[in-house]
Amino acid sequence: MSTTPASIIGTATPRIDGPLKTTGVAEYTADFHFERMVHAVPVIASIASGRITRLDTAAAEKMPGVLLVLHHGNIGPLYRTVPGDDNATNSEVRSAFEDEIVRHWGQYVAVAVAETLEQATAAAAAVNVEYEKQAANLRVSLDDFEGEPKTISGRGDFDEAFDSAPVKIDATYITPIETHNPIELHASVVVWEGEHVTMYETSQGVVNHRAVMAQVLGLPLENVRVVTRFLGSGFGGKLFPWPHAAMAAVAARKLDRPVKLSLTRRMMFSSVGYRPRTEQHIQLGATKEGKLLALRHHFVNVTSQLDDFEEGCGEATPYLYSVANLEVTGGMVRRHVGAPMYMRGPGAVPGLFALEAGMNELADELKMDPLQLRLINDAEKDESNKDIPFSSRHLKECYEVGAKKFGWEKRTAGIGSMRRDGKVLGWGLAGASWVALRLPCTASVEFCASGRLCVRCGTQDIGTGTYTIFAQVLHEKTGVPLDRIDVILGDSSLPNGPMSGGSMVTGSVLNAIAAGAENAIKRLQQVAAATPGSPYHEAKLETIGFTDGRVHKKDQPAEYGTHFGDILQMAKLNGVSAEGKTQPSWEDPKAKGFSLHSYGAQFVEVEWEPEIARLRVSRVVTVIDAGRIINPKAAANQISGAVVMGIGMGLLEETVYDQRTGQPINGSMADYLMATCADSPEIDVTFLNYPDPVMGEYGARGVGEIGLAGVAPAITAAVYHATGVRVRELPVRIEHLLQSKILEA
Repeated sequence: MSTTPASIIGTATPRIDGPLKTTGVAEYTADFHFERMVHAVPVIASIASGRITRLDTAAAEKMPGVLLVLHHGNIGPLYRTVPGDDNATNSEVRSAFEDEIVRHWGQYVAVAVAETLEQATAAAAAVNVEYEKQAANLRVSLDDFEGEPKTISGRGDFDEAFDSAPVKIDATYITPIETHNPIELHASVVVWEGEHVTMYETSQGVVNHRAVMAQVLGLPLENVRVVTRFLGSGFGGKLFPWPHAAMAAVAARKLDRPVKLSLTRRMMFSSVGYRPRTEQHIQLGATKEGKLLALRHHFVNVTSQLDDFEEGCGEATPYLYSVANLEVTGGMVRRHVGAPMYMRGPGAVPGLFALEAGMNELADELKMDPLQLRLINDAEKDESNKDIPFSSRHLKECYEVGAKKFGWEKRTAGIGSMRRDGKVLGWGLAGASWVALRLPCTASVEFCASGRLCVRCGTQDIGTGTYTIFAQVLHEKTGVPLDRIDVILGDSSLPNGPMSGGSMVTGSVLNAIAAGAENAIKRLQQVAAATPGSPYHEAKLETIGFTDGRVHKKDQPAEYGTHFGDILQMAKLNGVSAEGKTQPSWEDPKAKGFSLHSYGAQFVEVEWEPEIARLRVSRVVTVIDAGRIINPKAAANQISGAVVMGIGMGLLEETVYDQRTGQPINGSMADYLMATCADSPEIDVTFLNYPDPVMGEYGARGVGEIGLAGVAPAITAAVYHATGVRVRELPVRIEHLLQSKILEA
């Protein structure tokens, strides 16, 4: 049964790409196969710091099926991207095989190409590399930060206000390195046709990927095409190109054959990014009644030897609470590890762990309900930005709705005071926020003579339901059934679309789709009026309507109209199309005067069994203020998945490096701990569903990342409530909990 146009927006809608995925029809990057295709396998460095003194490929090159071994000496010219070019953002400053210096374990030092994957793997293992090993800095602690920290935000006089504050919190919070672990491994499949190259990539941004590859390979932009039809998640690790893409492109060009390069899971732990370790110093000063007087947030994050990657932990701190005296600063510390990369909820998620954990400690110090403390200090305007108003902020309601659904009024404050079925319960909460922006976007909408409706855009669906959102908006605008709508994404040859990062695609594409549909309808009406034999020939445009896929006279019901396919056939046209555009929020005069963010509240229950030292998150209530929700089904899935990821952040995830070699000790799915179905609690997701008037016609903001924000500090608050153990360094470990007085009792 079709959904009526009036109800499709905001209706739980199954994904239109679901059948393709469940039947195996959807092609992911590594699924592509071409005639004469060969396989490439990288050779990785076995040291963390030093120089290659000898690289012997002779034995490998003589092996059966081996066609080529690329390295620093024969790869030819590869270029860096232009610094500051926001349209061509690369993952690493250094291009592949740029020099013979090794700066981290797992760095690519060569790549073997052969007829089969097995032959290429054997050849890569046969490449003999000798090194001049140098001392590597792999220290876990980041206390060796030198120089002046960078000022992120500031107002008032923090030092004076903090010194005189009656109640203070002064603590350091630590988040570890976490590794992106999407199910789909990174891969590149490259095909050359003369001077033109098509790259099938695992990319969260095909348009940016094309621009980077054009610069790195030294090609005109129009000679590069990047395709990502489907992505098996990325979590930020696939935002920008990694060196293996250029390696595959050069190999394919030299051999004049298609090349496939797929990373192993082990390589995913060293060469395609990670969430960097952060150490954050939080200082809070308040009155005895709980009013914040002073807030300082200083963070340091690890980065690689060449890349200036700032995690941005202070992103949400300046505007989340009302406080007259604030200082946010940050810095980086270099280690012999690979380049960090944005990971789901970059900056704000680890930053909110520190800030919200500090607020929970302040509430305990004040002997005040942590919910009440947040309500007292809620900001009514963005005090970090000339006191401009928020475009739409319902954070208080998030807390109030969440508290009611969670049953917060039943919470007793005493440590270990709540029990159920022989288990000690702990309850905790935290706030959440995430930035909202509209990125530039162009979408082309076409009415086809076949009776189908097509929309084309150079964005991509990374598993979040973007295909379906496009179809929903077109159905709402045209009445054409979902099964008659073709959504074509994931190709840089299409009209430029946004990168799938920062939870910004939904808010960015909607206006372009809507405008494209409206413009295409106008062109169709013009065709109907200009076509001899058409029922609307020479009719005034203002008298012609369009409803449920039919052109009709406005004074008559749609069922008496003519299907758009018939109109096009009368006009002997294959189709009519038009484009629509989204104006980025930073160019929109209406948006410039507002602070755009999403908000949320996380309520968490943990169960603590002291007899066996077992801790489990048993229940989560999350309430999200993310504007209008276009597809509640997909949105709830996104939030639930993010909550589970937050449980992994709070209790399980940490990448550990061997201090002698720089090799990830737990660099496999067998050893790296992530939350599974067995760890997943009961999750209650609620959307307030208030349209944000500044975001455009639909008032929607993204939801992918805010579901992760605030989960970890809510967990540590619940752990403290259950056990009396204050955990300031993630993840929470059994070793921490063995200190519990509840356990001793």
